[in-house]
Amino acid sequence: MTVKGQGLRASPTVLQSIIRRAHIDPDHPAAKDLEKELSYAQLIDEVARFAGALRARGVNVGDRVALLIPNSVDFIIVALACQWTGAIFVPLAVTDPTPRLETVVADCLPLLVVNLVKSGSGGAAFLGNSPVVPIDTLRTESHAPEAEIDAADLAAYLIYTSGTTGTPKGVQISNAAFAAAVESTASALGLSPATKTLCVSPFHFDGSYANLFPTLVSGGTVVMRPRDALLYPQTFFKTVEAEGITYSGFTPSYLRLLLASRRMAQLNDSTLKMIALGGEATSTADLRALWSKAPAVRVFNRYGPTETTIAATNMELTPTMLENGAVPIGRPHPGVSFVLVDHEGRVIEDALRKGELYIGGVQLMDGYWAAPLVTSEVMRSDIVAGVNLYRTGDVAYRDQFENYVYVGRNDRVVKRSGVRISLDELSESMSKIEHVDSAACLLFDREDGPGIVAFVTTETKLSDVELRRAARQFIPENMLPDRIEIVDTMPLNRSNQLDEKTLLSMAGLEPVLRSGVAAN
Repeated sequence: MTVKGQGLRASPTVLQSIIRRAHIDPDHPAAKDLEKELSYAQLIDEVARFAGALRARGVNVGDRVALLIPNSVDFIIVALACQWTGAIFVPLAVTDPTPRLETVVADCLPLLVVNLVKSGSGGAAFLGNSPVVPIDTLRTESHAPEAEIDAADLAAYLIYTSGTTGTPKGVQISNAAFAAAVESTASALGLSPATKTLCVSPFHFDGSYANLFPTLVSGGTVVMRPRDALLYPQTFFKTVEAEGITYSGFTPSYLRLLLASRRMAQLNDSTLKMIALGGEATSTADLRALWSKAPAVRVFNRYGPTETTIAATNMELTPTMLENGAVPIGRPHPGVSFVLVDHEGRVIEDALRKGELYIGGVQLMDGYWAAPLVTSEVMRSDIVAGVNLYRTGDVAYRDQFENYVYVGRNDRVVKRSGVRISLDELSESMSKIEHVDSAACLLFDREDGPGIVAFVTTETKLSDVELRRAARQFIPENMLPDRIEIVDTMPLNRSNQLDEKTLLSMAGLEPVLRSGVAAN
């Protein structure tokens, strides 16, 4: 079998492409939040100065710099400054509980943690063993450094996902993979200097980079609003109108939030003409509801695990495509290869046959940070001779039009609102709660998709409310179980394994078929 897309010409780094845009049109607006707006020339000047400050603090090639910064112009500046110095930026979620942040920091050992806390305001001096530096401190120290590092062969960022080992695992993405994904996304969507993008998803979630960086390398303008504010649909629609937004991308869950506001018809008279959906499976019901209110809006479906860099497909959808009853994810980006494999490890060549999806090519991760054994479990070179492929755990098939169609997951990972959740990690976190002896998180069936239920055993009388409050110390809000059930014991099956069916039955819940568990 021949796998297409190997050995393509390397692209300029994302930073180099943005610098080129600054030379072409230095005064064009690049990035805007509620506090500041920078042109391309101003953005690159800030990036250079912050790179100088990082260098002055000893940041060198390969060092990690953690970013505890919400969606803002400052996040963009520091992330690109890291690329300037050859350092690796590590986005952290500002909403994560401290224990989870400390776990990530202990794993990647960043030289610095940069945050938005004002100097002298009493913020923590350290996160784990890494010093925390307020961004305004770096700003006062900033000065122009030497020329930027040629970082094409270096790592760009390290992003942590829910881990099957019970702890978050860091996905290492190279500058070459980063640039290829960004360039392909910009090309597929036809982004240009006229593009004005509203960034909705948080920047610690790599799906957000499909909006942010393709817009910047295309010379367009990115607009940001606080994440909490965008959870109110009126903020989204007001921002679209006030800023002349032409494009935005988000999860289908966020689309459903907008649909529930009954404001979608406003898009017919707005500048917003294009939406991209990703991070979880897109349903035909969501698309029909959207097009019934705003039929002229172009919709793209994007797919790709974090391990294959942001997105591996971007396919424009049409109403006629929904007639087949499944929403296609399309074809892989240039330089990316898709391979379907059956349960015996054989490559599937025929259309319409389901198999596990393996991905290779220029967007493949460099591996999990400091975890070669975990990496070897998902990276295969024996499926197609001489080709490294990532085992996604996703089930898919190729339709009669040569487009791939996502079916579901075959492992214990589920995506909800664009966030990948490992049931093993969630169980581990629930078991850390005081007075909880053991915990097991399972999926159950409900009308609006898979739900997560946590079964716990405890000798102390605790209510659901008390357990949920305690869980927030270890688990981000968007990863909390939908239900918590206290049981006397964890039943075992004949193989001395957890009897999941019995547990669910005890709670009056129905199991979810594994083929339909998770989202893309």
